[in-house]
Amino acid sequence: MSATPVSIAEKVEKQHTVARSSNLRKYLPMYLSIAPFFIIYLCFGIAPVIFSLYLAFQRWDGIGQMNFIGFNNFAFALTDPIFGQAILNTFEIWIISTIPMLVLALLLAFLLNMRKRSKFAYQVAYLLPNITSTVAIALIFGSFFGDQYGLINQMLGTMHLNTIGWLTDAWPMRWAVAMITIWRWTGYNALIYMAGLQSIPSDFYEAARIDGANTWRTFYHITLPLLRPVILFTVISSTLGGMTLFTEPQILFGNNGGVGNSGLTMSLYQYWQAFASFHYGFGAAVGWIMFFILVIFTFVNWKIVQSTER
Repeated sequence: MSATPVSIAEKVEKQHTVARSSNLRKYLPMYLSIAPFFIIYLCFGIAPVIFSLYLAFQRWDGIGQMNFIGFNNFAFALTDPIFGQAILNTFEIWIISTIPMLVLALLLAFLLNMRKRSKFAYQVAYLLPNITSTVAIALIFGSFFGDQYGLINQMLGTMHLNTIGWLTDAWPMRWAVAMITIWRWTGYNALIYMAGLQSIPSDFYEAARIDGANTWRTFYHITLPLLRPVILFTVISSTLGGMTLFTEPQILFGNNGGVGNSGLTMSLYQYWQAFASFHYGFGAAVGWIMFFILVIFTFVNWKIVQSTER
């Protein structure tokens, strides 16, 4: 007698069960070896993000009972003039730091790529500011920017020039943060550009030299077009970093952004509200607003990448 459809289905299911069990025993050691990373990431990465979204709709001081207040935290943040000033300060610092930083990094990478020897020493020197402690860098630059005994103002005084209120006046405060950012990240971006330059075939440069092109025309017509994807990457990464500046203004100006909140950034405002004023629900809401701002910037950069590829 031929087997019934039910018995055939049972045999197929049994074979699948045996195969799954065999695969599980085969790959179980591999799953166990990578499990700690995913468990730690779930506990300290995913879970805090989900909790912060829940916390954004609560009023909580970190000790007492949570009170659900809906979108009040978001509404207050979007109408708070201090937070608006923090957003404006962040954008201004980002603009005055990113453009000079990327231009200088591209120039350094181009000049270094022309050297035939001793490149490694320069690469190490370029990377050192990036791997140095941000707190240490901010403290050192804070001594440079001191209003009375700062090194820069001392030099200006010896030349009988007016001193600058780096830590008290609005625009000098933003330039102080921008200069720290430029000094710290120029070398890092220069190394990225250096890697991009080394990926450009040398045949293009040899053909340009044969045609009589000088260094500037070679740079403008060959280097820049072929380096465009790398430039867009550094613009995106610099944008994300510039929108989340925290350590530099916090060390230089304190939690409230200094005189007139002129050095207050979005990340510093969030820290001020959540961990200095103990408004954890409001701080979580500010964090999610910052997230959406970064998403918008990422989307804009992605559209720019698409348009340049077309």
